Amino acid sequence: MEKLNKVVKELRKYEAKRGKPRIWKEKEILNNEIVDSFAFILHTSGCAWAKQGGCTMCGYFKESYDVSEEEIIEQIDFVFANYRGEKVVKIYTSGSFLDENELPAEMQNYIINKFDGAGKIVIESRPEFIENLEYLKQKNIEVAMGLESANDKVLEYSINKGFKFWQWRKAAEKAKEYGKSLRAYILIKPPFLTEKDAIKDAIYSVEKIRDIADIISFNPVAIHSKTLLELLWKKSIYRPPWLWSVAEIIKESKEIYDGTIRCDIMAGGTPRGAHNCGRCDEAFLKEIKNFSLNQKMEEVSCDCREEWLDWLELERFLI
Repeated sequence: MEKLNKVVKELRKYEAKRGKPRIWKEKEILNNEIVDSFAFILHTSGCAWAKQGGCTMCGYFKESYDVSEEEIIEQIDFVFANYRGEKVVKIYTSGSFLDENELPAEMQNYIINKFDGAGKIVIESRPEFIENLEYLKQKNIEVAMGLESANDKVLEYSINKGFKFWQWRKAAEKAKEYGKSLRAYILIKPPFLTEKDAIKDAIYSVEKIRDIADIISFNPVAIHSKTLLELLWKKSIYRPPWLWSVAEIIKESKEIYDGTIRCDIMAGGTPRGAHNCGRCDEAFLKEIKNFSLNQKMEEVSCDCREEWLDWLELERFLI
């Protein structure tokens, strides 16, 4: 995986340099109200873990290259020129915002101060960089950390995440000590898990963090190019999760977790993302998107439910 990452990054680095930061706007929940949010992805040197092999499903390393501080400032100025005072700002780097090798402390503060008027600023980080959080004094920062699974075997053998659950938990407690809110990402259907096991794993992970996470964000697997997961998918030994499974996980999680639940589905309704039969996908995606904002989801009916139930029982024999 380390060799694959290096080859792809070399092929993409010049293309990435020519590109502007990707910007989009969406809805978020802030203080129990639906508000506008402003999100963007900066080109940086990328995830430190990806340079050592990375996660089996992650293809974001393709957007990274060796970037100077001057280039980062240019990107920030470009992004800020498109900011219209949205109450939530989400800053992505395809790595860890708090990694000083990726973004020096001065640069982190420069970026945060640009958007300090926002009601909430969301930054992402791996657990090992949370110790660096102390110098960001702003109280409106929310730290998002990808847990993916609370099962150490899944973290190591399915995802190659590079840490164990106790390390994530320790970092989460540290972030809370600094007075930051915490957003936890949970992956739905990591590779090498059956559909039924993936449902159990996601709900188990919610149980393990329900006392500390302010927001739980479910990420159903999407197939990124140039990844180990794509290879498994092309060989027909992996299928992205059913939308029935996603809805079931949300429903059961809501019964045991009092905080806000989000679910962002990439490539939903396509072969590379969470999907059902095709006839009901649009209705499912609409309800799941609505749920992320109002925490309520209407049931969707479709004949493919029986096919999904059969898949839960037979998948281990079919792949």
